[in-house]
Amino acid sequence: MIDLVFLGPPGAGKGTYAKKLREILGIPHISTGDIFREAVANGTELGKKVKPIMESGELVPDEIVNKVVRDRLSKPDCEKGFILDGYPRTVAQAKALDEMLKDMGRELMWAILFDVPEDVIVQRITNRRVCPKCGRIYNLITNPPKEDNLCDVCKVPLIQREDDKEEVVRRRYRVYMEYTFPVVGYYDSKGKLQKVDGTIGLDKVIEEVLKLVDKDKVS
Repeated sequence: MIDLVFLGPPGAGKGTYAKKLREILGIPHISTGDIFREAVANGTELGKKVKPIMESGELVPDEIVNKVVRDRLSKPDCEKGFILDGYPRTVAQAKALDEMLKDMGRELMWAILFDVPEDVIVQRITNRRVCPKCGRIYNLITNPPKEDNLCDVCKVPLIQREDDKEEVVRRRYRVYMEYTFPVVGYYDSKGKLQKVDGTIGLDKVIEEVLKLVDKDKVS
């Protein structure tokens, strides 16, 4: 099984890498952030609980996230493996994930840390824009729309998510360093951590991750 956790600050590229690897490896990309944003957009009970937390840049409580992840990992499409993006964000969540996997008779392959400096993170995220209609994501620097601030597909004005504004991004980075960075140490102490430079470009990052997966398969 290819059971992977992607670690790194918000904006490190975890989601982009996971979507690409999902196609290559044939395993689902599970983003807790996407799950919560969908719940907020749909106005579900879960969405109502997490909306104010997400908008403030704080972490969603462990008991909520753990239940969402456990339910998702029990789905049939996770039988061959998964890529978890945005979870675990605390050592307590990492321990909870270990217990979940143990209950399922499986074990994490790797926790992969994508290393990116804070200033690069801020530049990446604050320039991100989203189409409110189709959800397509742009970056004003690296992937701008063809027409100024208009979605290429829907031709409607792009928006900046509340949690993509600089003050929230920097707060999220501080929260990451305080609560999530210790998760790196947790996986390192268990011999499960691998580091990849998140600034080397998409293709090279994907190549590095595939090497890690293949190395584990043959070892």
